[in-house]
Amino acid sequence: MKFISIFTLILVIVGGLNWGLVGLFSFDLVADIFGAGSGLSRIVYILVGVSAAWQIIPLFSAMASGEFAAGQNR
Repeated sequence: MKFISIFTLILVIVGGLNWGLVGLFSFDLVADIFGAGSGLSRIVYILVGVSAAWQIIPLFSAMASGEFAAGQNR
């Protein structure tokens, strides 16, 4: 399960950086590498979306364990 969490986190970071490029420069790196609207681009976008959904699990786990308690100093 740890491998999946790390892998999905990497994909979410890649997706976030790609959206940053789209917002700043109107440059879609995924579409540029795999072809706009291609099957591979769609697979990458789907994997990034599923990865974002998967990352909800560790977020809720951390919240349930009190890791994000309000007023907590580290």
